[in-house]
Amino acid sequence: MSLVGTWMQWVALSWLVYRLTNSALLLGLVGFAGQLPTFLLTSFGGVLADRWHRLRLLIVIQTLSAIQASILALLTLTGHIAVWHIFVLGICMGIITAFDVPTRQSLISDLLDRKEDLGNAIALNSLMFNGARLVGPAIAGLILSVTSEGVCFLLNALSFIAVIGALAAMRLPHLTRKPSQQRILHGLKEGYAYGFGFPPIRYILINLALLSLMGMPYMVLMPVFAKDILGGGPHTLGFLVAVSGVGALLSAFYLASRKSVVGLGTIIAAASAIFGCSLIFFSFSRYLPFSLLMSLCAGLGLMGVITSTNTVLQTISQEDKRGRVMSLYAMAFMGMTPFGSLIIGALANRIGAPHAVAIGGIICIVSSCLFFRRLPIIRKLIRPIYVEKGILREPHGPPPAVA
Repeated sequence: MSLVGTWMQWVALSWLVYRLTNSALLLGLVGFAGQLPTFLLTSFGGVLADRWHRLRLLIVIQTLSAIQASILALLTLTGHIAVWHIFVLGICMGIITAFDVPTRQSLISDLLDRKEDLGNAIALNSLMFNGARLVGPAIAGLILSVTSEGVCFLLNALSFIAVIGALAAMRLPHLTRKPSQQRILHGLKEGYAYGFGFPPIRYILINLALLSLMGMPYMVLMPVFAKDILGGGPHTLGFLVAVSGVGALLSAFYLASRKSVVGLGTIIAAASAIFGCSLIFFSFSRYLPFSLLMSLCAGLGLMGVITSTNTVLQTISQEDKRGRVMSLYAMAFMGMTPFGSLIIGALANRIGAPHAVAIGGIICIVSSCLFFRRLPIIRKLIRPIYVEKGILREPHGPPPAVA
């Protein structure tokens, strides 16, 4: 319920910015301002997630998110909203997200009785996220066609009651944190050294970062494609985002049905290529049904990368460093997006949105090829971890591929 509201706010906010400014560049700037704090502060969020009680921390974070949405709704419904308000509130949301993502992602493992279910749990989490992605934008499109963006923001603020209530109902007596005498900066340094010093984590993060930098920001330009290129309105924007959610949902269903994390490295490489190809075809489409199909394929490929990356990282990370590894994941996944939003917004302003998105798609394909070449190294290094955790057994013959 809360994520439905979040997706409604995302669609309504992008439409509001474009309606107020009619500028692709400002769409990119708003995305940059809202997501830059995620890049700068997520590492600190990872340190806190490894030191503090994750469930209690998440309740505080979600409460702050509800306050931010309420202020946005109040300003819009009273007619006082201005672009600078959106920038400031976007920065506040970015700060909140910087602490939310590593805490929430690392909490997933704490909820499980059997650690071998981690891959399925992460995929189910993706199903929840993308089920909301399917419903939220469609509802937002309908609301925007009959009323104002403020109603979407208000419904999002109210939806946080659901997530805060769910978190408050959880009982995790085993979830404790030993007090640490280390300074926060020492914890940051330790997390970076561990994450980038282990090649499988490093290669996986670099691939995700490149996709986030040049591929994911295509969503920022969705209002341009919906209005100027496809000649539609807010309902067209809602459908484009929603079918992307359908593709992501299909990908999450497949990953949730898998019985093992073995083979996810190959899926990361293939899904990265699918995402890049879909962006290229989408960028030059002028036919709405084909654009919808390519948007679906882009969602399928992107979610395959995100979910598989999340699962592998949580599986191979040491328990006492999982929060910091997930903060690096958040930096690669969400932290690079503001720079990509700035780049793709500037490119779209100079060469047009279709060419900007096509360039992003080409870079995603190149990244997938480079990652595929690194798979033998990744398989060799993570195999002992999988054996230690009981995911694989020591074979008598040649070792099978594990990524």
